[in-house]
Amino acid sequence: MRVTSRIREYRARTGMKQEELAALVGVRRETIGNLENGRYNPSLALAWSIAKVFGVTIEEIFTVHEEKRP
Repeated sequence: MRVTSRIREYRARTGMKQEELAALVGVRRETIGNLENGRYNPSLALAWSIAKVFGVTIEEIFTVHEEKRP
């Protein structure tokens, strides 16, 4: 399973830096960068916290892509 996010887009809309979002949701800036670059899948609690900061649903920020199995 692969998760993509629109965090960067939502941060740009609000003028928020990675550091600011990280502080609001209680993670390191590197975690936000890894989420934005698809290197890390968030926990449900983290996904919910990020969506809450932007006032949207989890589904508006994160998209889950199922991997095809042979």
